[in-house]
Amino acid sequence: MNKGATGTARGIAAAVPVALFAALAGTALHRQTFLLPGVDVYWGTAAALLLLASLQLLLGAWSRSLLPTAVVGIVCYATIGLLSMGGTGKQLIVADVPGNVWVYGSAGITFVMLLWCRRYTRPSRG
Repeated sequence: MNKGATGTARGIAAAVPVALFAALAGTALHRQTFLLPGVDVYWGTAAALLLLASLQLLLGAWSRSLLPTAVVGIVCYATIGLLSMGGTGKQLIVADVPGNVWVYGSAGITFVMLLWCRRYTRPSRG
């Protein structure tokens, strides 16, 4: 196995637990607020998306491959979907503004991080 394939394999192996951490921590964060006079400011949604983006960037730069970044995004999005599918009163992500921003924003962040992490990929030798 060549050196590039080894880095990609390690990146994919690291991507699954990283994605599960991002999904669970982001779900815990996404409804955090502080109250300005009469307005709830949902800072947790931005923090959850920033956490996901930073973990994807870290894996993309470390492995020098786009595949781990994509795996983090896919596994995280699937986990978020499972967490939002509970029955009435049992789901952890409610279909309101912070919940929708967390669910759909994670897909958008993954797309942006894939574009950004292209700069870290190894050039092909040919």
